[in-house]
Amino acid sequence: MSDKVPMTAAGHAALNEELKRLKYTERPRIVAAIEEARGHGDLSENAEYHSAREQQSFNEGRIQELESALSHAQVIDVKSLSGDKVLFGATVEVADEETGDEKKFQIVGQYEANLEKGKISLLSPIAKALIGKQIGDIVDVKTPKGDVAYEILDVQFI
Repeated sequence: MSDKVPMTAAGHAALNEELKRLKYTERPRIVAAIEEARGHGDLSENAEYHSAREQQSFNEGRIQELESALSHAQVIDVKSLSGDKVLFGATVEVADEETGDEKKFQIVGQYEANLEKGKISLLSPIAKALIGKQIGDIVDVKTPKGDVAYEILDVQFI
């Protein structure tokens, strides 16, 4: 992992909430499930025990991932930014040059990306194409479905 992980203040808060939930709600629940499963006898054929251990492994891995990301976080206050150039944290409105379809994305850190909520990772092909461009520019994005040209209609820092 690189030295700094850029993220918005909202993304940082959400990761902290997830970390708290995993440590203080999920971890005790899983430990209790393991203890209960142990009480059912032979562990080698105990599906509940193996399932709980698998959950524990996943949970602990996610805790480590979040702790690492948060310890390397560079929180960027998006509202303090302005201008018509696309930067990290910008909410960008684009139009597909071919179809005219309009889309809106916010460029966020890799841990807060969520396409359903319109948040795309700084590391995604579309974000890489948009960074540094400004309103009126046309950007070509290589997608799995082929190249797409987008015109940047608006840039906001909200």
